[in-house]
Order: sequence, then C-alpha cells, then structure tokens
Amino acid sequence: MAFIVTDNCIRCKYTDCVEVCPVDCFYEGPNFLAINPDECIDCALCEPECPAGAIFSEDELPEGQEVFVELNQELSLIWPNITEQKDALPDAAQWDGVEDKLEYLER
Repeated sequence: MAFIVTDNCIRCKYTDCVEVCPVDCFYEGPNFLAINPDECIDCALCEPECPAGAIFSEDELPEGQEVFVELNQELSLIWPNITEQKDALPDAAQWDGVEDKLEYLER
C-alpha cells in the first residue's frame, strides 16, 4: 500500500512531508503534491508531517477521495521530483479545510 495525497493539499501545497521521505517519492505541481505509489515504501513518515492532514494510507482513504489514487500515479509521472521543503502557497491557510477542491487542481 502507498500513501496518497488528497484533496486538502490543493491550493495549500505544504511541503513539510517531502523532507522526511526516505525515498524521495514526492512530485510537485503548480498547487498540489503527488506521491508516486510505485516508489512509496509505506513508511508512514509523511502522514503526520502534513499540516493540512491531506496524506492518507491508500487503505484508509476517506470516502470520496478514491480519485486521488489515480491522480497521484498520473501526476507523479509528469511532474518534477521535490526533495526539499519550500514555503506553502501564499493563501494556503485560507484554503486549508475547504472541501471539494478538485476543480482547482492545476496540472
């Protein structure tokens, strides 16, 4: 099982999680991060580091977040790898907790 970045990362993009990943399996888009499930070793180090609570084990995804399994796979293959923490998006705090943000995902 891999860990999956879900809806609440959109327009927040906190990167605390990338610093603790031992296999560098995070990929960065304009306003979202993705985990490559083929590279993820299921260590669970990233999950508690996410200030937005947007990372879940694939077998513990909240209802309605299943689409993010495929999105993480797809986007991690086209976006660049990220291994160091960066500042969150300027309005991240305003978007944290907003539901149903998929329409705002920038590819």
